[in-house]
Amino acid sequence: MPANSLILSACIAELDAMRYTPAGIPALNLKLEHESETQEAGQPRQIKVAVKAVAFGALAERLVKQPLGSVWRFSGFLGNARHGKSIVLHIQEFSQD
Repeated sequence: MPANSLILSACIAELDAMRYTPAGIPALNLKLEHESETQEAGQPRQIKVAVKAVAFGALAERLVKQPLGSVWRFSGFLGNARHGKSIVLHIQEFSQD
């Protein structure tokens, strides 16, 4: 397994309009939201997180058709946003959770 990999169960909170790279590859920006409970230092902890994400190619074309609020299992890697101020999940695969 690569050192930079992430698996996240989340719902699609926002979908931007499909865009295309200068090479003509479909690209989709979206926001994912995750909510769960876990244990930290022996105590229950509520987790709520919103994550910026991007998908390219056929994956972007499939994702843009999914309804807002639908829950999926996303896998991919983390990279810098285009402006370098935040991180973005680069989605490489998604399936029903």
